[in-house]
Parts: sequence; C-alpha cells; structure tokens
Amino acid sequence: MKKELYLGLDVHKDCIMRAVAEEGRKGEVRQSGAISNDLHAVEKWIGRLRQGHGKEVILRACYEAGPCGFGLARRLEQLGVECEVVAPSLTPKRAGDRVKTDKRDAGKLARLLRAGELTAVYIPEARDEAIRDLCRARTDAVDDRRRSRHRLKGFLLRHGYRYQGKSSWSAAHERYLRELVLPHPAMKVILEEYLQAITAAAERIERCEEGMRELLEKWRLGPAVQALMAMKGFQTVAAMILISELGEVHRFSHPRQVMAYLGLVPTENSSSDKRRQGRITKCGNAHARWLLVECAQHYATPPKVSKELSRRQQGQPREVRSISWRAQNRLHRRYLRLLGRRLQRNKAIVAIARELCGFIWELLRTQDCYQAQSTPV
Repeated sequence: MKKELYLGLDVHKDCIMRAVAEEGRKGEVRQSGAISNDLHAVEKWIGRLRQGHGKEVILRACYEAGPCGFGLARRLEQLGVECEVVAPSLTPKRAGDRVKTDKRDAGKLARLLRAGELTAVYIPEARDEAIRDLCRARTDAVDDRRRSRHRLKGFLLRHGYRYQGKSSWSAAHERYLRELVLPHPAMKVILEEYLQAITAAAERIERCEEGMRELLEKWRLGPAVQALMAMKGFQTVAAMILISELGEVHRFSHPRQVMAYLGLVPTENSSSDKRRQGRITKCGNAHARWLLVECAQHYATPPKVSKELSRRQQGQPREVRSISWRAQNRLHRRYLRLLGRRLQRNKAIVAIARELCGFIWELLRTQDCYQAQSTPV
C-alpha cells in the first residue's frame, strides 16, 4: 500500500509553521519548523518530502481559513497534494489546553486531519472568487457613501442646519448643500470635503456595477444569474452578489443547509421534552444573509408579475417561471400569517428570507452551468 503523510500548516502573513503526521493511530507527529510564506518555498518542501519518502507517497495537507486566502490550497492541488482549508470555528479544542503556540497548532492540525475530525470550507474557483471580490468591493463603496453621508448630516446638525425637504440626498437636497452658506471658512472646507467623498464613493459604485455587467456575459455562472433575476426582488447586482457568495450549489444536498450556511436558522437549546429556540444563529455568510433579507421585503406585497419582472423572465424556461410564481404566492401568504400572529415585521421578513432560500436552491439546481462536486460546506 502507498504511504500517506498528513501535513498540518499554520499559515501566517510572513511564515508557515509545518508539522508532518505519519499514518496510523500511533504514527509519529514531527515538527518541521517554519518556512517563508512563499509558493516557491512550499514547492521545494513538497519536493523534499517526495524525495525522502518516495514519489508514490500520498500527501494530504490542511490549514485554517484566514486572511491569506486560497492561493496556497490551489497551488498544492496543482502539485498533486490533497489540501483542505478548514473552518477555525469548527476545529475541536480541549477545554484544559491553556497553551497555544504556532508549533502546537500545526501539530494539532496534522493529528486532526489524520483522524478525520476537521470540517473543510468551500474553495471557489479563481474566476468565481474574482467576481465575488468585485461584488464585495461594490458593497464596500456603498458603505463608504453611507458613512460619508451620515458624517455630513451629523456635522450640519451639530451646527444647527437641518434640511426641511421631503427626502434626503435627492437633487433638491444636493442643491441645498451646494448653496449652503456657512459662517466660518473651516466649516466650508469640511462641507466640501464630505461632498467630495460622497461623490467619489458614488463614482466607485457606478464603476463597479459597470464592471459587473460587463463580466456577467462571460461568467460561467451567468445563466444562473439570469435565472435568479426571474425571481421577484432580484436584479443584476443582487443576483450576482448572491450567486457569487453561494458558489457551487450542488454542495448543498438540502435547502436547510443553505439556510444554515447563511445563518438564518434559529438557535436551539433543547433538553428532554422541552424545546427552546431563540434568535437566528447569524453564523455563516453575513454578506449574502444581508442581501437576502433585503430582497425578501419585496414579498410583503401581493403577488404580481410586473412589467420589469416580465421583461427579466423573457427567455427563461417554464420551470423557472413556475418556481418564481410559487415563491410569490407561498411567501406572501406566509408573511400575512406571521403578521396575523402579531409577530414583529422584521422577524417576519427574516422568516420569509429563510423560506426564500428553499426556492432559490430549487431554482439553481435546474441550471446546467453548475457542475456537481463532492465539496463539503
């Protein structure tokens, strides 16, 4: 039989601490020291391992997900090394272990990988990750614009200036800000700087959205985005963000896994015959969860195929349009029932977002652009 080695990597910005565990329950776990966090150094180390243990040796590696990304995992896969990026929050820890060092972490990862006790995260394709980063950059620009607006309104409010118009940040509001006369030159400088920051953030948003629309035509998951846009509440930006965050949909064997992945399932503390459920877990992808809750608010209105929705559904198969219509009827009835039970509106919207995951899962499973993979969540 071929020999197997289990490699535990504690990855940092500048260095990688290594540990090697031999196969078998009582196999030795050796510390290999630190190397530079550089792909060339990793390649040399893998070459030395194969030279010392034979070219037929099977190498399995793992490291915890963190700020260093998936570049190391992709390179190890190219070198023929099975690599897993594991979830740090799901790594088993002993309650009595009070000493934590990089060497101990690397050795622990190697032992747990050999025992099969680690939970791997999904590693997206490089192109899919690039699209996801662009979608997140657009969201960052929106956050920057909102914060700049809040700072400007707070600055004016401290000095007694309040806009009396109907809606803020409209064309009339912007004219009011441009024509505002302040008593001190320093205050005028502050006003102009805040306005420039708001304008710059708006231009960033526009550039990101333009890039998203251009890349959508060449993206392999473009058909899935077009299908999701046939659902009520999803246009180009929202659909691209959700598809890029979910990744390979076939890794979810049941819609409940999608709900748990987005942190929309309730917490539970049950014992014996008593069942106690609380607020949602919020464990998982916060970006996609926020977007889904925003889109779920559209289902509070009565079911209707509007002019815009009808245009987005053109060219979609009957199955996709059927799922979209069933989702509208089901979720709107559910929303009315929850309000009838005097449930708070925000909680009702979150419940609608949780059920919306099931329809999205069903919709995306019909798309041929996805390739079924046995990749764990």
